Amino acid sequence: MTTATKAAPAVGVPRRGLGAGRRPLRWLPLAPATVLLLLFLGGPIAYCCYIAFTDMQLTGTSTTEFTGLANFRRAFGDDDFRNAVVLTLVFTVVSSLLGQNTLGLALAALMRRASRPVRTLIGAVVVAAWVVPEIVAGFLLYAFFRREGTLNALLDGLGLPSQNWLYTLPILAVSFANVWRGTAFSMLVYSAALSEIPQEITEAAEVDGAGGLRRFWHVTLPMIRRSIGTNLMLNTLQTLSVFGLIWAMTRGGPGNRSQTLPVFMYDQAFNKSLIGYGTAVALLLLLVGAAFSVVYLRLMREEV
Repeated sequence: MTTATKAAPAVGVPRRGLGAGRRPLRWLPLAPATVLLLLFLGGPIAYCCYIAFTDMQLTGTSTTEFTGLANFRRAFGDDDFRNAVVLTLVFTVVSSLLGQNTLGLALAALMRRASRPVRTLIGAVVVAAWVVPEIVAGFLLYAFFRREGTLNALLDGLGLPSQNWLYTLPILAVSFANVWRGTAFSMLVYSAALSEIPQEITEAAEVDGAGGLRRFWHVTLPMIRRSIGTNLMLNTLQTLSVFGLIWAMTRGGPGNRSQTLPVFMYDQAFNKSLIGYGTAVALLLLLVGAAFSVVYLRLMREEV
């Protein structure tokens, strides 16, 4: 009786040895996915990091030498690179922070008060622009802004002066094109966020005498603050990588007046065959996106 009692395992005592033995097995189903990520994602990223520190070219030389930080020093001393940085910031602020974000929030707020047929019509038009492929959107907006395009035809019909928008204001033209194409995403994000606000809160603010603008500023915006931060981060990262839209409309021209960093990187790497230099610019663009992400993540932290 005593021997049997001693041999029986105690109830409630964790079996550490068995748990420790099973723990590595829990990661076994994830092993194939981990290997594939390291092979097809981590491998190319590591190779690009290596290329950025070399003088690799597509043509003109058969050898590649390690040059250290030479490509990065060249970038910071290149006037065309600094111009591309400025234009990238202008393009991002105008088309993403001010354009898509503000217009998407305004559409989402107005559609809450609109009738169902109006919401359906506006939603269909805005989303249709979003689902159009980027290169197709670029050609559509090129036809809209070109000298003989739709915009100038409308201005001529109204008796207003027309101009070659892709020559006089190229960065603003491509910024408007990006707003036209990408506003739907912000509208959908904010529509979902606004639908989660309890109706009782806005009704209580209205009873207290708060007008529409005060309710929106002091009640609505604070309650969707995290959605605003998420939308800004996603929109900014998407805008920083826009290439096809700009290439289809202006190819970075005239001159380099609409040459953002993705277009500059493509020009250096493939038109001028400077793969090493172009890859270094790509890494710098990645750092710019990371900096924006860090700022937005800090803004989205909950207040203590």
